[in-house]
Amino acid sequence: MDFASLDRAVVRLLLASGLTVLVSALVLAAPAAAQAAPDQLFPNVTYEKGIQFTPHGPVALHIVRGPRPIGLYRMRPVLSNESVLGRESVSSMQKRLSSTATSVGVNGDFFSLSDGRPSGIVMRDGVLVTPPNPGRSSAGVTLDGTLDVRKIGFRGTWRGNGARRTLTVINKPPGRNQIALFTPDWGRITPQVEGSFAAVLSPFPPAAPNVDIEAAVTSTVQNARVGIPAGSAVVVARGTAASRLQAEALVGQALTLRLILTPDWSSVSDAIGGGPLLVQDGKPVFRANETFATSQLAPRGPRTGVGQRADGSVLFVATDGRQPGYSVGMTNFELAQTLSRLGAVRGMALDGGGSSTLAFEGTVLNRPSDGRERTVANSFMLQYFGVYSPGPAEEVVSPNGDGIAETQKLSFKVVRPSDVSVTLTAPGNKVAFQETAARTPGSYPVAFPPVPAAVPPADPTQPPPAPVAPQPPAEGRWTLTVNATDDQGLPSTTTHRFWVNSTLGFLRAPWRIAVRPSGGTALIRWTLARGAFVRVSVLTTNGALVRRVASRRFKAGAQSVTWNGKLSGGKAVAGGAYVVRVEAVNKFGTVALERPLSVRRIVAPTKK
Repeated sequence: MDFASLDRAVVRLLLASGLTVLVSALVLAAPAAAQAAPDQLFPNVTYEKGIQFTPHGPVALHIVRGPRPIGLYRMRPVLSNESVLGRESVSSMQKRLSSTATSVGVNGDFFSLSDGRPSGIVMRDGVLVTPPNPGRSSAGVTLDGTLDVRKIGFRGTWRGNGARRTLTVINKPPGRNQIALFTPDWGRITPQVEGSFAAVLSPFPPAAPNVDIEAAVTSTVQNARVGIPAGSAVVVARGTAASRLQAEALVGQALTLRLILTPDWSSVSDAIGGGPLLVQDGKPVFRANETFATSQLAPRGPRTGVGQRADGSVLFVATDGRQPGYSVGMTNFELAQTLSRLGAVRGMALDGGGSSTLAFEGTVLNRPSDGRERTVANSFMLQYFGVYSPGPAEEVVSPNGDGIAETQKLSFKVVRPSDVSVTLTAPGNKVAFQETAARTPGSYPVAFPPVPAAVPPADPTQPPPAPVAPQPPAEGRWTLTVNATDDQGLPSTTTHRFWVNSTLGFLRAPWRIAVRPSGGTALIRWTLARGAFVRVSVLTTNGALVRRVASRRFKAGAQSVTWNGKLSGGKAVAGGAYVVRVEAVNKFGTVALERPLSVRRIVAPTKK
């Protein structure tokens, strides 16, 4: 996604983080902001960027809104590198999973910088990967798509040929006199634990909480690392726990384990750690009494949060910070207030600071404070499993020979076997291309201009006709519609519209001009294929209007205007980087061209 266009697109939200925001200041800063629509990422999921002005400085907000995560939608954690250990960027996780889902999401839980292990719970598809942090909130997603935020405790047990005993941790090296369970989610091999005794369990069922898990001991090892093949697990004990395991977990015997979450979370299929609680019953929570230091909650900085509205729709919020002049960030309570104002009835914070990241299909949408995206332990994703089209490469196609926006790229993606119908509609609602076919998971191009179907000869003995060359596309609005029904019977659809408009072309303007106090000269030229209403503007690089040079109807042919290097009030413009923009409007829509313009300001010599 073009971040510069998002910056110009608009300042959307009139939010206050416990402080009064001058609405008039916001409107004056971005007069078009209040009318711009959010960007649609995929069906029913939108992204918008907002600027919140406070006495402490501006705050940049990034908000994703999506439907209740059921059916074709799912909210779930993604583990870095599919392993408890190690780290991976949010955008890398999305690219890795692109063939299985279309994803938007944020960074996840707090984690150890040394090995990447998350600090709290990770549960995927009902399988426990790491246990919860009982002093902090966890966010679970129930089977009906409800976000359940609460503190969750953990205790484990194991039993061999003796009494039921304590299982201390899961996918974490055991401490003194402790015993740990390592599943394939940990990695390929257990860590080196001195003075340990290990028992390999195979086959090992999925590590589901609150049920008895029974597996046979296939081998035992002392003081050594042990491989963890798929479908197996390893229990590793130290000290007195090692002595008990050696005596009570004999080869050939069955061990029974139980991973207990309290209170019962049997309705939760996916969960992630983080905290603290931000919103409860629609109200922002000032003090959640969780194990966080004041230094983690009070300073303004980058923040990440997740919430759910009363109708079941979900929210991701990321705020940039530690970037004076652009975004100072928020306190934890200001993030809670923001979620509440966005309509969340429940919500939780995730890791913040340099970890705060919001990304879509491998593209980072916010501005991480490190200056680049940080690798993290896990992420929290809203995933979509229906048909997805990234939209047209060009909003306006202008095949007029000037080398700009001459061609169009269209495509769609399915992640499950699906029956797919593609329709490309030309101006006047004329069907220019239509195709229905069974598609395996993958991405598929849609030709534009559409290639006319070859008409077979009436006489089958005659040679087949030569391929028909595509015709120049009709000017006006085109529509791409893709409908799909997957192998589970779930229907989905995506629709994109774009324009073909060759009216405007061949924009020419100087790359650099010198401006004195008396002004300067910039000749701006262009060609019109037909008459149109034309606006010629000089803008700042972030889209603010500097001067409207022309705004009237022009005839077809070569046209030009001259900018005198001055503002509308008659004062010479300051030196710096600008943009010349020419827009043409007619019955085929709006088409625009831009060129950069550098202004060198020349100051008049001082009179003696």
